[in-house]
Amino acid sequence: MEDRPAGLSKGRLVTGVVIFIAGQATTLLIPLVSVSNLPTSLKSLISGLLFFVTPQIGIVLAVAILGRAGYNYLKSIVFRWFKKYGPPEAVSLTRYRIGLVMFCVPVLFGWLEPYFGNIIPVLGANRLLFCVTGDVIFIVSFFVLGGEFWDKVRALFIHGARVKFPD
Repeated sequence: MEDRPAGLSKGRLVTGVVIFIAGQATTLLIPLVSVSNLPTSLKSLISGLLFFVTPQIGIVLAVAILGRAGYNYLKSIVFRWFKKYGPPEAVSLTRYRIGLVMFCVPVLFGWLEPYFGNIIPVLGANRLLFCVTGDVIFIVSFFVLGGEFWDKVRALFIHGARVKFPD
């Protein structure tokens, strides 16, 4: 592991990381705001601030504390971790098929649930649990599908990208 940049104390590094994480974690307070007894307009304002503003403030403060060298150091640690534990570039056919099922089922469920959700009685009481589970499965599917799938998804947003099918 590479050494910390000169001038970046362990205290500054820890403080910057804590502020960064705390800024991102403020979005977890939105459900508490939504179930509070506050007026709807105030709930909307606070939720918007928690979602759009406070994470950005956390990033700016963390970068200000860490400095450019500290931010680049922290980024290199995170990217090294993702490279080590992230998805492999190519995956086996079985893993790819499992990943496609994991990718498609939550999408189909999310698309059909508003139309047919009232037909399934167990869904009504556990709707949030089903939605969160579907979101987690959807996100995990990208890691199961591997790096080549990430390139396919990225190609959706590039106008000049072309498909090349294997022979």
